[in-house]
Amino acid sequence: MSKVCQLTGKRPISGNNVSHSNAKTRRRFLPNLHKKRFFIPETGQWVTMKICSTALRSIDKMGIYAYLKKLERKGVNTGVKLQ
Repeated sequence: MSKVCQLTGKRPISGNNVSHSNAKTRRRFLPNLHKKRFFIPETGQWVTMKICSTALRSIDKMGIYAYLKKLERKGVNTGVKLQ
């Protein structure tokens, strides 16, 4: 399973761990992903998605249908068929 948000496209990035002595070792910053199941009342379907916490906050604010429509207008492929 890839560590990529289906809605925002957030993916792991790399950086450094920096110790007290300023020695640097490489590390990965992973997105805060959650597997969530949503019901879309407008279409009457259940959808399971792997999304990051920022996408979840946006869904809580706007609603799942409005958020998916917004992404559709931007041209983002969410993998969800809306009528």
